[in-house]
Amino acid sequence: MISGEQIRGARALVGISGRELASLAGVSYPTIQRVEAQGTGKSAVATIDAIRRALEAQGVQFLESGQVAAGPGVALGNRP
Repeated sequence: MISGEQIRGARALVGISGRELASLAGVSYPTIQRVEAQGTGKSAVATIDAIRRALEAQGVQFLESGQVAAGPGVALGNRP
């Protein structure tokens, strides 16, 4: 499952607001705020899937550890 930090970062990469993402994903803006701030652990799987699909439709590629992006992007390495 993707994290709140990944959602926030992905949204920034494609330059859309939280309200825009909410509209694209078919969820409420407070849901986006909560997921980005508190993480995805308490959210319904369907909600996170809708957010993920909306971001992927904008060109975002979510990576698992060790995967390499197909194009330009950013990744978070090990934190100190």
